Amino acid sequence: MGPIVLKKLTLILFFVFGAVGIAEARLTVTDKLSTYRRASSQDRIDLATRLGKSFSSLAPGLNRDYFIKCLEETVNIGDPRDLELDEAVRLCVAAHRAPGEE
Repeated sequence: MGPIVLKKLTLILFFVFGAVGIAEARLTVTDKLSTYRRASSQDRIDLATRLGKSFSSLAPGLNRDYFIKCLEETVNIGDPRDLELDEAVRLCVAAHRAPGEE
């Protein structure tokens, strides 16, 4: 492979993977709680929707609405320091009670 072909390939890969990275720049469970606090409402809803789809098979009540409410409460109470969202998600799942459970 010549240097020109290598440059073109590098440029193409940069645009392909760069565009994917920009398009998928959304909240993930590895983000810090402070990032969640600064995220837009749409990004928060998107994360809650993905969590609801992932966890609803575990328990039907673990849906988008539950995660929106729980994450808001968890993130906005106290000092999140450098905690990641996955810790808040674990707390939400552990705190979930099905109707009638005590």
